[in-house]
Amino acid sequence: MRQIRMPLVHFFETSFGRTYERDMVLVEAKADGISGWGEVTAGENPFYNEEWTDSSWLLLKSFIAPRVLNHPFETAAEVGARTSHIRGHKMSRGGMEVAVWDLEARMLGKPLYQHIGGGARTEIPCGVSIGIQDSVPQLLKKIETEIAAGYQRIKMKIKPGWDVEVIREVRKEFPSIKLMADANSAYTLADADLLKQLDEFYLMMIEQPLEHDEIIDHAVLQAKLHTPICLDECIRTAHQAEQAIRLKACGIINIKLGRVAGFAEAKRVHDVCQAAGVPVSGAAACWKQASDAPTTSRSPRCRTSFCLVTSPPANAIGNGTLSSRLWRPRRAALSSCATNPASATRWTSTIFANLQSGRKYCVDQ
Repeated sequence: MRQIRMPLVHFFETSFGRTYERDMVLVEAKADGISGWGEVTAGENPFYNEEWTDSSWLLLKSFIAPRVLNHPFETAAEVGARTSHIRGHKMSRGGMEVAVWDLEARMLGKPLYQHIGGGARTEIPCGVSIGIQDSVPQLLKKIETEIAAGYQRIKMKIKPGWDVEVIREVRKEFPSIKLMADANSAYTLADADLLKQLDEFYLMMIEQPLEHDEIIDHAVLQAKLHTPICLDECIRTAHQAEQAIRLKACGIINIKLGRVAGFAEAKRVHDVCQAAGVPVSGAAACWKQASDAPTTSRSPRCRTSFCLVTSPPANAIGNGTLSSRLWRPRRAALSSCATNPASATRWTSTIFANLQSGRKYCVDQ
């Protein structure tokens, strides 16, 4: 394990607060001289969910790694079940699970996106997630910059006091862009009338307006809105996705690897949505993810969930950000799947050459 720090090019603010630097844990799984990489996507504070960076370090060291090391696995798909007795802490568990999936793909000489069953789409148009800014003019300028860079969808963070009137100004300036709002659980059912005002702006979706565990309240709210609700924090398992769909609590479901503990459950969530005809929003918690390479090693130009979890006929909505927008020079606004495993190794080395390293913990089998 490695704990690292990476400063953001520009602060990123949600309803939880403002972030200037990421502090995170990377997991390396080794076998036969080959390494696979996973990332624990927990934040520095337990605001998105119950996890944070320091808790993840302790959990991995004391509970997750001992359960996984020296255990005979037939496939990477079995790793998640080995730690399923741990309540919650899916991001910590997912960091290990993803590392083993990546290791297995490398050992097989296959791109990771192919190994998990993807490949029907080699490119998906990307969107960008824009945090709360200091002013509306600053927000409009940032949106203009991202559109000029080629991003085809804009997801903007909202919170009470930074919602209806701000979106109105955005729509006035950019009447035809594909626009989304993400509340990160900042509202309650008492705000239903306010949230209904967002219907006039033709948003693709409103993401997680209510509390992180309120599937039933989201069903009540969705019945009042024309705009689809996208559930994020509420969906940690495929079963919860089934519940949300059955209750008509949403029109879209967000998939993040960390939130569902890795690829195996992410694939199950995808399959549930595909069977029900519910679109998925492939996102990578871009304000959390450190870089492309450690998480998706097979695909150095693509963030975790864009090309990896979704496949036709499900309707994939790419609404995250290429990590270069946060950490490194800009590249094209398409999420594309690399087919050369060796390129990921070079990219990983480049990433580590630019990290501020923290503590390390190594356990040999």
